[in-house]
Amino acid sequence: MSNWTPQSWRDKPISQVPAYPDPEALAQVERRLATFPPLVFAGEARDLKAQLAEVAAGRAFLLQGGDCAESFAEHGADHIRDFFRAFLQMAVVLTHGASKPVVKVGRIAGQFAKPRSADTETVDGVTLPSYRGDIINDIDFSDKGRTPDPERQLEAYRQSAATLNLLRAFASGGYADLARVHEWTMGFMKGSAAYPRFEAVAEKIDDAIDFMRALGLTSDNTPALRQTKFFTSHEALLLGYEEAMTRRDSITNDWYATSGHMLWIGDRTRQPGGAHVEYFAGIRNPIGIKCGPTLDPAELPVLLDRLNPDNEAGRMTLICRFGSDKIADRLPALIDVVKASGHTVVWCCDPMHGNTVKASSGYKTRPFERILSEAQSFFDIHRQMGTYAGGVHIEMTGDDVTECTGGTQAVTEAGLKDRYHTYCDPRLNANQALELAFLVAEELSRVPASRRAPVTTI
Repeated sequence: MSNWTPQSWRDKPISQVPAYPDPEALAQVERRLATFPPLVFAGEARDLKAQLAEVAAGRAFLLQGGDCAESFAEHGADHIRDFFRAFLQMAVVLTHGASKPVVKVGRIAGQFAKPRSADTETVDGVTLPSYRGDIINDIDFSDKGRTPDPERQLEAYRQSAATLNLLRAFASGGYADLARVHEWTMGFMKGSAAYPRFEAVAEKIDDAIDFMRALGLTSDNTPALRQTKFFTSHEALLLGYEEAMTRRDSITNDWYATSGHMLWIGDRTRQPGGAHVEYFAGIRNPIGIKCGPTLDPAELPVLLDRLNPDNEAGRMTLICRFGSDKIADRLPALIDVVKASGHTVVWCCDPMHGNTVKASSGYKTRPFERILSEAQSFFDIHRQMGTYAGGVHIEMTGDDVTECTGGTQAVTEAGLKDRYHTYCDPRLNANQALELAFLVAEELSRVPASRRAPVTTI
């Protein structure tokens, strides 16, 4: 790594790069960003890495989720609060069911760029650049909207900073207090089938808090009861932005990406000799690799050797996204090669991306039963192969959207149009996310007792 710099990716082949019409304007924005304060800090990234090392050892579980692509239009305090509430509900269900700590990582405060299968799209005979996320261009199908604009990176930075400020306040300011567990349920969720199950868990937490209070342990004198640690993550697709946000830690002298605590390489950008792998090789954050059906098992150890040559526990998370119909054929081979390589990784299931279909109404959707099926298969395969299924990675929102069909709400293809708000891919709504959490909690409860650990946080 002696030849690595935050700029060395520029000498490598790159994919999924937008065509900015004015390179000098882009360079000016990147120079400005390089002078801005970091969004996250190296010590926080090291803290997350230590927690992920516990996941890799089977003593904790990773919950990672949030928007498919954050938008400038949806940025508001209520939207962030409702996401955080839904996320806390999922975390407490998992903690209660698994009897182990849950590491909480949001796809938020930086998840603005999206890879696309084609550089352009055509509507009514008009061809324009594809929408690549609000940090690059606009979803509005017009020449002006679809032209990549570097100034959008400044807005993405400002929105990320504001979002992080609010999330830190929620996590440490009392909103995550276990005594408020009943307040995390949004009103629209109270008619769902998952609501009574969550209330049953909440009642058990109330009883535990009453017992601890009798022992003299309260939210006032026990910080773990009233606050939680929450980390951010995103796909590091726009490398010019990431380079500008890469800083040298004054304590360790290592380079860290300060745009988020954890970054991942997408399924379309994980070429071993490519620009994205080059950039990731030099930053010391915990990182992820999206592993899809196109990943050659023989390539995975090459990537692990390149990205984690010292086999540092907690650095590597493999986010598996195959589809419910492919996971049984593809996942075992990856597990075998990682076992043979001796690398320590977190195995995480993304049951969303491989299960996207187009409804007869024209909407892109994800059938909830396929999502559940892939998650179930993920746990079954790891049990059979003697490895630990350590996490789930989902696209979800705290809003009452109708984007994925199925679930106890029974969202139908005809009902997708009612509240289909996503800018890119369909997300689980709060009810569906909570349903998935109960399924995962049931799977975790089947983990052998030797892999369990005392619960210390929600």
